[in-house]
Amino acid sequence: MKIQTIAKFVDQPVILNKLHKKMPACLIAAGVGFGLYDTYKHRKEDKKRGIKNAIIIGTTIAASLIGTRGLKINGKKIINGLMEQEPLSDILKRQSAAVDKYLQRVTIQDNNLLHVLTKPKTTHLSLKDIALLSAKLPRNQARKDLFGVILPEVSEETHTFSEIKRLSILGAIPVIGGVTGGIIADKVTGSSSKKRTANKINEGFYQYFANIFLCNVGAAAAMFSAEKLQKLNLIKPLTPAKKMGVILAGITATGIIGGSYIANYMSKKLINPIFKQKSKESLYSERKPETLDIALHTDDIATAGILSGFKWIEPALPFMYFISGYRAGIGYRNGHHHGRH
Repeated sequence: MKIQTIAKFVDQPVILNKLHKKMPACLIAAGVGFGLYDTYKHRKEDKKRGIKNAIIIGTTIAASLIGTRGLKINGKKIINGLMEQEPLSDILKRQSAAVDKYLQRVTIQDNNLLHVLTKPKTTHLSLKDIALLSAKLPRNQARKDLFGVILPEVSEETHTFSEIKRLSILGAIPVIGGVTGGIIADKVTGSSSKKRTANKINEGFYQYFANIFLCNVGAAAAMFSAEKLQKLNLIKPLTPAKKMGVILAGITATGIIGGSYIANYMSKKLINPIFKQKSKESLYSERKPETLDIALHTDDIATAGILSGFKWIEPALPFMYFISGYRAGIGYRNGHHHGRH
């Protein structure tokens, strides 16, 4: 089975619609499961951990769902979502019209082909169906128009800056939700302090700049530069493996290294003084980059649709951003004075 066939399968509009529909339930289940595990793990050292986790995880997930799907009250749209999906009925109606138009333009005698062509009217195509259509349908403008609806190709126009804006806002929402939930949780459990609040805001800055915003910028800048070099015939077209290498280089340069520096600098020079926290130690004394920071956004930045165009990864974005929101909510710090959580 060709990789291209698999890519077309997972990027079908109907498949994407189903993945997006399952995202809220999966996110809630994952959050509840992690909350129970973390509460049990820390039951001896923090008896109020369960209450804190419930509030932090609840606000982070709520913020993520509102950010992705929007908010309606009494049927009236209050907030537009950043990952809102077209209704399945509209997708099937459009696909049905595309199939009918194709059959009006091209005469198909093969009954097996005709049967496969009727599937997009009611559901998605299987891997075998896609392989058959790709091999058997005549290569003409009619086929191109049909595939543009039922098996859309990646657009050559990346809309890099608009996608950076969308993903950056989408990443900021759960972080803000996590910080808010963390501060509320401390108030409710009577454990609030300037130091704990400062840690949450500092970690929020760290998660956003190091793991989200500057990763987006770095990945996009690296791919934008590579594409320009390709157009000038200075480099050969990138294979998927090479594209991944370019993206990882951009993420590492601006996100993991530059982002952590900027976030820690802002924490020590801006946030700590506000909360009257001393900042005489080294820049990375409170928060150093670690493996999870690198892993958090490699996949989604590489494949979120800004650059690589693999749209099926997009429903996983809330899961990745949930981790950042939760870490911000607990005020995660891995410096030697704060210990590892």
